[in-house]
Amino acid sequence: MTITDPIGDMLTRIRNAHARGKKTVKMPASRMRERVLQVLQDEGYIRGFTTTRYDNGKGEIEVQLKYHDGRPVIREIVRVSKPGRRVYTSVADMPVVYNGLGIAILSTSKGVMSDAKAREANVGGEVICKVF
Repeated sequence: MTITDPIGDMLTRIRNAHARGKKTVKMPASRMRERVLQVLQDEGYIRGFTTTRYDNGKGEIEVQLKYHDGRPVIREIVRVSKPGRRVYTSVADMPVVYNGLGIAILSTSKGVMSDAKAREANVGGEVICKVF
């Protein structure tokens, strides 16, 4: 089965696992998914993740989800740029998520980073998703 939007699939798996109260969720591995998960981990939205590589060249990522007082830390995670409609932004027009309480994850020329780090680096890019 071919996945046309691997990032959208990852975000949906995280949303579904949170809805069911799961502690971990597994998904196919890719470098882009690992980079997005690294930003989520750095910003404190997930506990962590581990990548397992198999002999056939494929891999699997296991994400440890984070809860606070029994409620998911990630209240909302939304895909912005999709395969059919890419959304790019400059530094001046960068979105502010819930007045700075949330983050936007961007793919820039300097790597995948949060909106705050992209402002510090003075780079724009593709808005991958918004997290609150």
